[in-house]
Amino acid sequence: MTASPHQLITCFQRAPGRTQMALDSLLLEWAAELGQSSCRWYQWSGPTISLGYFQKGMPSELTDRFHALPVVRRLTGGGAILHHHELTYSLALAADHPLAADPRALYDLVHVAVVEELQQQGVPAGLRGESHAELGGNFLCFSRGDSFDVVCGGYKILGSAQRRRRGAILQHGSLLWARSEWAAEFPGICDLSVVRVTQAVLEARLRDALVRGLGGGFKERGELTALQLARLAELEQEFGDPC
Repeated sequence: MTASPHQLITCFQRAPGRTQMALDSLLLEWAAELGQSSCRWYQWSGPTISLGYFQKGMPSELTDRFHALPVVRRLTGGGAILHHHELTYSLALAADHPLAADPRALYDLVHVAVVEELQQQGVPAGLRGESHAELGGNFLCFSRGDSFDVVCGGYKILGSAQRRRRGAILQHGSLLWARSEWAAEFPGICDLSVVRVTQAVLEARLRDALVRGLGGGFKERGELTALQLARLAELEQEFGDPC
């Protein structure tokens, strides 16, 4: 494979969960093996549950509740997420990127950039700033309370997780746009505030904000090569229903 140093990935902006998780895995491979950093924002083609890497399956009450939804496993840890009305981002940074060696700084950069953009659009978002350890055992990610969460009106609206491989780092996270009928206890920014822009415009502005924060130099890439698509298909087999 040949690749440019930094890529802004625009293919598969809406796809099934298995494909989205496989592509995030492929981007981490490129970062670790080719020294190539990537950034992308995407959505899920339908409501899907993603389990954190270390979760062993859903408790019975959630299995009953989400029985109609596809389930995939993420590369990253943390709690299970219902992906529905949201914007999802992923960053894969090569080992030589200044932020690859400082996981906390990467969390801060992304979450502060999101907070600043949301505030510009009239959403009173902020960083939680304190950890709620007593919530750490909750199965669903948006029931947990980490210090670096982005919150609005006391509700968590953005959470992120990381995975490292040979010095490279993958970070991805979910920004809740609106409440899902499958998980009405988790409101999104449209439920908590009046957003001044459309979802598509907000996604573009958040993408630009992250690229600036990462130092720029990202070139848009809308397609994968035939070899890369073949590798993506291989990886998809690893992200089927884990239950």
